[in-house]
Amino acid sequence: MGDGEIVVRIWHGRVPRGKAEAYRDFLVRRAVPDYESVEGNLGVEILMAEEGDVADFLVLSYWESMDAVRRFAGEDYERAKYYEEDKDFLLEFEPYVRHYRLAWSSRRFGAAPVRGGSP
Repeated sequence: MGDGEIVVRIWHGRVPRGKAEAYRDFLVRRAVPDYESVEGNLGVEILMAEEGDVADFLVLSYWESMDAVRRFAGEDYERAKYYEEDKDFLLEFEPYVRHYRLAWSSRRFGAAPVRGGSP
């Protein structure tokens, strides 16, 4: 990924549906501030989908460069980063994340966080 391109780091996790709201709150309180504390972070979005007894989460973090991603994740930047508290929620620990180049966006909603609710 070249200079000047926004990098999107995508992490996926699954939790029991009964813990979905608590996990979302944990991510907002613990993980998002960690992401945002790193120079070069451009923001974070949390996506959640519930199906059956499982809730899937995607965390999309936006970065100004791969150097910024490395400041967050370390030299082995393709490895997922976990927090101690994740063991209380996650059904499994996927070892890797994905990185994409933001090719285009027509995002129109504001920068303020969207709170709760179902789609």
